[in-house]
Formats: sequence, structure tokens, C-alpha cells
Amino acid sequence: MNFENTHAFAKTLDQKDPLAKYREQYYLPMINGKDAIYFTGNSLGLQPKSTQEFVLDELEDWASFGVEGHFHARNPWKKYHEIFPELLTPILGAKEEEIVVMNALTVNLHLMMASFYRPTKERYKILLEEKAFPSDQYAIESRIKLSGYNPADAIIEVKIKAGKDSIDEEDILEAIKANKDSLALVLIGGVNYYSGQVFNMQSITKAAQDAGAFCGWDLAHAVGNVPLSLHEWNVDFACWCTYKYLNSGPGGVGGVFIHERHATDKTTPRLAGWWGQNKETRFLMEKDFDPIPTAEGWQLSNAPVLSMAAHAAALQLFAEAGMDNLIEKGKQLNRYMRFLLEEINQSSGSQQIKIITPAEEGSFGCQLSLLIEGKGKQVFDALKNKGVVADWREPNVIRIAPVPMYNGFEDVYLFASYMKEELSSI
Repeated sequence: MNFENTHAFAKTLDQKDPLAKYREQYYLPMINGKDAIYFTGNSLGLQPKSTQEFVLDELEDWASFGVEGHFHARNPWKKYHEIFPELLTPILGAKEEEIVVMNALTVNLHLMMASFYRPTKERYKILLEEKAFPSDQYAIESRIKLSGYNPADAIIEVKIKAGKDSIDEEDILEAIKANKDSLALVLIGGVNYYSGQVFNMQSITKAAQDAGAFCGWDLAHAVGNVPLSLHEWNVDFACWCTYKYLNSGPGGVGGVFIHERHATDKTTPRLAGWWGQNKETRFLMEKDFDPIPTAEGWQLSNAPVLSMAAHAAALQLFAEAGMDNLIEKGKQLNRYMRFLLEEINQSSGSQQIKIITPAEEGSFGCQLSLLIEGKGKQVFDALKNKGVVADWREPNVIRIAPVPMYNGFEDVYLFASYMKEELSSI
């Protein structure tokens, strides 16, 4: 598409956009008496207007039925979690039996490491990327310590080369190869939270498994954002939260993918709980854990229904809009933003704005991370005063994420216009 740097062009794109109608299905925050330009869906997605009805239904059924709501609620709570695999299959590129919605992201990462980090004297190292999300770093370090190893020795961190803004994937592949005899697990964020870089999950997974290691992915910034084919890519496991691009509420319930070759194998080690027990014998309350031969076999506790109700409301909109459509619009929003920001640099005769998110096809999703040396925080604060909700990450990056479900091309144009105004006034 040939972009134009005009307000009229941006409005025309929105008028032609078949997904534009979904903006009305969300609550937009108000700043200075008007709708905010909300570009932090990569941190907390907006609330669907239907969420209140979904949650209220469960509150009413709780009031009406008490404990009998497990069997007689409109959506019986005993099997509430079972509605999600079908809704998530097109988002994850997975089979239904490979998906379970449960817990929160870091809890699920610990559960997955209990199953897939099986250190031995020879093979005990975990590989991750530099600037992995802190919670991932803490979880990995603690798991290594609990297993009796030294994190300084057991953690392989693939670093960003000097002078670059993102990781060279060849460095990841080379690090896997170099440590093939001692590597137990590769655990990387599918989309890096800081730079917005999307990794080639298929090639990294294959390299890890060829080296004799398991490979898992933190999809917090990937799910609902970029195309995923977890089953086809042969990923061992993946975890995600639902409150970012999936718009399922602050601290919303998390999710797990476990490839069917592991999920159907009852001997796969795990931390067990009663909700992962064979459904036919669960309420006999007997000893001897017999896991459900799907990803459900990793459940510990019964469903957090109120949180899951918000998730159900959000996923209904994804089913209507279509994941392929959302991904394509997300790419176009990203490209239009790049075009406008590059025009600012060209008109100023200098690189005032440095985009550190890779531009190559397949290496970016919705997020753009912007580096404005020396005055980034000043620009960030000024944009906020103009009604832009963005995200500041120390030491000097502004993260923005035009989200296809509720952001439009006019949002992108106005953001770039405000950015140009502020840079010219500083």
C-alpha cells in the first residue's frame, strides 16, 4: 500500500476498514474530555463492553444457585474451562486437547518447568534472551536454585550485539549448538516485551530439540498479536497471560499449550492437583493421581469463573473478527506508523526518532519501541498531556502498540502529528 501523510488519508483507511466497527465494542478511557489515543494494549487491553454482562451472569447465578451453580448455572462452573480451547485454537494454531486455561502466567511457567526442566549432571542449563521479562528471569533463576544448581553457571543469556537494538537470531541458534551437550531447556519470550522483536519460534524450537533440549515459549506479548502455529512448530509448551492483546482484564486468567505428544502421555512428570484428575473418578476423592490425557491434566484447582467470564467475553469478539484479519490490520497499522515517523525524521533532517523494533516481515507485531535520545521522557509526558496513553520503559524507550481490534489509522496519524509537534518545540 502507498501511504499518505494526511489526516484525510487516515480517515479514508478507517472508513474502508471492515474491523473498524469493533472499536465501538470497547470502553475507551477519556483524557481532557475526549477519547484517549490508547496505545498500551501490549500492557493492558481495553475492556469489551460485553464483559460486564458476562461477569454479571455468573454473579447472578452464584446468588441464585450457590454451590449448585457448578451444575445449574447458565454455563455450569464444573466445566467452565472447557469452553476455551475451541475459541483459542485459531489464535494459537493448536489442537483443542493441547490447550488449557488456568492460573496466571508465572504460575504456569513454574508448572511447565516442573515438567520440562529435568536437569541432570550433564544437561542442566537453560537458555533465554537478554532483556527477557523480569518475571521470567526470576522464575528461571529460582527453578535452577531449587534444582541445586548455580544460576551463574546454568543460565545462558543470548545478548544483543554492541551497536544493535535487537537480538540476531543466528546468535540464538549458535548458542544452542555451542551448548548442545549441557542444554536442558530453551525458554524465550515469543515477542520481546522491550523491543517488540518477534522471534522465529519454529526454527528456534527445532534447533533446541535437535540439541536434545525441550523448548518452551512465553507468549505474553505474542498471543492475540502475531500468527502462531504451535502444534505445527512442534513446540513443547507455551504459556501466556490474557490481559494484554486478549483484553481479558487486569491479572486475568492465564493459559497453557502442551504439545499432544506430552499431553497425552500420562507419564509426563508434573505437579498434580485434583482438577487434573480423571473426570470419571475425580469426585470419588481417592488416592493415586490419574491425569486427564490432555493439557487439562496439568490443572491444579477448579476454575476461577469470574475471571474466566471476562476472558470468554473477550474471546467472543476475536471469534467474530477473525485472527487472520486482525493480524493483517495490525501489520498495516504498524507499517503506517513507521511511514509517518520516518517522515518526521526526513523533514527534520535528522534521526530524532529511532525505531528499535525490527522492520523485517515476520519480525514485528503491533508494538513499536521508540528511542528518543536525551528527551524521551519529556516527549512521553507531553504526549500524555495530549491524550496519548503510551508506555515508558527505562532507561529511554517509549512503547506504543496500535491494536487492530480498537485502534484505527486516524489514531496513528494523530499520534505522529503530536509527536512531530513536540519534537519541533523542544
